Amino acid sequence: MEARRPWRLEQWRVLTPGVALERIGDRDVLRAVDGGPVPRRVRIGLTPKSENLEADYGVLVFTDGSVALPSGQFDVFPVASPAAVAALPRDLNGHAMEGGPATVTWRDRAGPILFRGRRVAEATEAEADTYVLFGEADLVEGERLVTVADPALPAWIGGAIETFAPRVADLYADRLGPGQSARPTIMMSWNGPTLGMTSMGGSVLPGLIVMAFEGEGVVEPTARVLAMSRWFIGHESAHFWLGQTVRYEVARDAWITEGGADLMAIRAMQSIDPDWDARAELQKEVDDCVLRADEPVAEAAGRGEHRATYACGAVFAMVAEAAQRRANGGDWFDFLKPLIDANRADGVLTRDEWLDALDAAAGDASLRRDIETLLDDGSSRADEVTARLLEQAGVAIRLEAGRVVLK
Repeated sequence: MEARRPWRLEQWRVLTPGVALERIGDRDVLRAVDGGPVPRRVRIGLTPKSENLEADYGVLVFTDGSVALPSGQFDVFPVASPAAVAALPRDLNGHAMEGGPATVTWRDRAGPILFRGRRVAEATEAEADTYVLFGEADLVEGERLVTVADPALPAWIGGAIETFAPRVADLYADRLGPGQSARPTIMMSWNGPTLGMTSMGGSVLPGLIVMAFEGEGVVEPTARVLAMSRWFIGHESAHFWLGQTVRYEVARDAWITEGGADLMAIRAMQSIDPDWDARAELQKEVDDCVLRADEPVAEAAGRGEHRATYACGAVFAMVAEAAQRRANGGDWFDFLKPLIDANRADGVLTRDEWLDALDAAAGDASLRRDIETLLDDGSSRADEVTARLLEQAGVAIRLEAGRVVLK
């Protein structure tokens, strides 16, 4: 994330003579050095390292030596030439490939692996979309959760997750219907009490939440850190509905799921803990969006500006919520539920479907036009566009020296 360098070239080394691993465009490529066909069998040595990757799933390294590897790191497909690799689009959604995905088998000479919440001798699948755990990290099966925690993880973190995650899931299920998983696995790694750091990172895959904690700031459950961890759980859990039950169509529409999950987490926290300062979190979303929307939000990932995707997506969700409230007294969940239900079969929530629902709630397309401006063009006056959006939707704001302040 920090250096924006390809991680695989540092963690993988090709052991098969005559085969090179190199970066071409947005892809890591195995190719024959002499320009011929790649051998059918290529041997690679791995040195797994826990790193914060940019918009990707990273390795979890546990203090007992266990390692959880994202199955997607082994998704491989054939391409005819280096030139054909360079010509691939950044986003492969909807792009027809010449060959299908490879079938991958995971096994461990030392014993069973953990695959989708179960210990098995081996697992074979194409595009498994999960994590595979190698090692003896403890597996604890509960009624609502399966947890795998680093043995050195501060005890309060596991306890907080085991009590709070089911409460959040129940709230989401009550408001939105069933999500992708009613009994997820949660993997939690610990990178140590690094001085001056308070770090929580995570991601979601089908039936799985992955969390990595680091820093002296999370060793003890202060009120601030506890609130952060709960919001973090709320965001990641939200993806079982917005991200897994329905997903975006193309990567440039990630604002739908990331910003939407942010507002789901904020509203869940507000409901469960009335003393939590939701306004401060909403203000941060507005501030961060205005700061980063001078360029197209839909292209933010390509610039490494992922915060724009989250923050502006949350602002757009706030606009939709306000429009829903004006239309029938509803809230963000009332806006989302019909969209999720209408797309359970195909599993895709498109940008047009989301914006059409906004038009219906607002009664016209004026809000849509401003959102599309920020998505497709950005604005040198992002503060004015954002202020207009929120105010027209019915969110009380004021402008203070170019800052959009929620009342």
